[in-house]
Amino acid sequence: MSDTLESKQSAPADRPSPQAPSTVPAMPRASDEFDPDAEPIAVEEIPDEASFTDLLAEFEHGQDKPAASANGVVTGEVVSVRDDGFFVDIGWKSEAFLPLDAAMDVDGVVDLAIGDSIEVSVTGRSPDGYQTLSRVIAARPKNWDQFEMAFENGATIAGTVTELIKGGLSVDIGVRAFMPASKSGVRETAELEKLVGQEIRCRISQLDVDDENVIVDRRVLLEEEREQKKQERIAALSPEMIVNGTVRELRDFGAFVDIGGVDALLHVSDLAWAKVKEVSSVLSVGDAVQVKVLKVEEGGKRISVGLKQLTPDPWTLVEEKLTVGDRIKGPVTKLMDFGAFVEIEPGVEGLIHISEMSWARRVQHPKDVVSEGDVVDVVVLEIKAGQRRIGLGLKQALGDPWAKALEKFPVGRVLEGTVRNIAAFGAFVEVSEGVEGLVHVSDFVSDRRINHPSEIVRVDEKVQVAVIEIDEGKRRLKLSMKDIGPNDQDLFIEEYKPGDTVTGRVSRIKKGKAVIDLGEGVEAVCSLTGPDKDGEAAAPADGVAKDVSSLGAMLSSAWKGADPGSSGATPKRAGKLELGQVRSFKITHLDAKTRAIELSLA
Repeated sequence: MSDTLESKQSAPADRPSPQAPSTVPAMPRASDEFDPDAEPIAVEEIPDEASFTDLLAEFEHGQDKPAASANGVVTGEVVSVRDDGFFVDIGWKSEAFLPLDAAMDVDGVVDLAIGDSIEVSVTGRSPDGYQTLSRVIAARPKNWDQFEMAFENGATIAGTVTELIKGGLSVDIGVRAFMPASKSGVRETAELEKLVGQEIRCRISQLDVDDENVIVDRRVLLEEEREQKKQERIAALSPEMIVNGTVRELRDFGAFVDIGGVDALLHVSDLAWAKVKEVSSVLSVGDAVQVKVLKVEEGGKRISVGLKQLTPDPWTLVEEKLTVGDRIKGPVTKLMDFGAFVEIEPGVEGLIHISEMSWARRVQHPKDVVSEGDVVDVVVLEIKAGQRRIGLGLKQALGDPWAKALEKFPVGRVLEGTVRNIAAFGAFVEVSEGVEGLVHVSDFVSDRRINHPSEIVRVDEKVQVAVIEIDEGKRRLKLSMKDIGPNDQDLFIEEYKPGDTVTGRVSRIKKGKAVIDLGEGVEAVCSLTGPDKDGEAAAPADGVAKDVSSLGAMLSSAWKGADPGSSGATPKRAGKLELGQVRSFKITHLDAKTRAIELSLA
């Protein structure tokens, strides 16, 4: 019989097949055919029930089992992988099977590949005949002494969650233990239910050996592990690193991004090169983002990351895209006392200085011309990309209103304008967008002298003016209101012709010319020769100023051919010109267009 048993035990033991598992030696099958040449079977070779049990035990112990550690832990090697788990070589004649749900590491992650070494414990046998395993994530105490030692040392132990009970979970750690829901590390009941059947790591927080009362805590381990991973993550971070993260929270000033267990601040100014008013317009909670680490301060207490830094700084491309003189369009983004900022492209703004807003008037504040949000045409005046400065002009985009001013505003043309400003010496009248001229206080009316322009006009009043002088280079325009329509000067020119002799009074003498009053509102110029050419006006011959109060009547009579002496003054016909002197002159030139009258001594 012993020979027979030896022959059976020494027979090759094939690894059990997943399709046809067999853990019990097959019994001899009875044959329906009689073989006269077969050797008779000895009765003692057929095992009875008791000896069969012994045979089975001997067969199982005959496998080459590895030596397990004191806590039942075996080290194995992953030899193959399938969808529902892993086959692990633990030194037996056949591989054991590690189900997927039992292969998680301490972080709840399954990350195994062929060739990986792993610590496991044998938990039973699968329906298809393989030994089943569970991944060992912590030690399991075997007696109360070990439980007390684990409690005193705060050691981490392993346990299997068996059921959901009132207030928490029942955990098998070798004895039945209770884990309060608040110590489970999860918040929702549904998450508690998912823990049932899982092997977890925990720590004994309360132990009463006499009553066999054990309370365990899983949350404290999770918090410690998170903190450890956080510190490891922080230590691995450095500026300029590009990391992946998840948007965890939005605030007015930015967003908090989880970059692997560590919160980093993504400030609103680092979201995009363009100005971002609302963080929610760019990000949402839960978004997966890639960011660049900008700063790691105070041992990781403050970590700053940026999103825009992953794209080129638009200022580095400004000089390639823009040149001075370019005409561009953009929205007004901000108003300041000194000017308005305009967005040229996302992340690039230029400044319209207040002096570049209007040709015609002095702008007190940019809001008088533009508003935030206005889309305006501007001209690039200056580019300093290194200083992030671009100078823009608003008035230049409108065109220089003084261009071809001589053609638009010739002397003598009558224009309609608006009074923009009043000063003691005159009023400024805008005759075209960006073009203003001055009406001197002496050029408002011809029949009387006024003390202030406000006697005649008001700001914003529409008036008609005549152009009497223009200097395009100096951008000066001299206007007159008294020269609108025919006046006494026009009437005189219509009535007389060159060669006529007229009587007038010397009103001013300077630089070789004398201004002669020929009547109320009528002036002429007499060019001097001889000793009077370069001198100033001479005093009256008798040292006393002449009474010229009746000059108008006297000259009027003289023009009509009456005796000028009847008005108390006799026109002189020779001698040196004197200020206030009344004498006869000959008309040498008349110009109706310019209203010029030129005389010579008669």
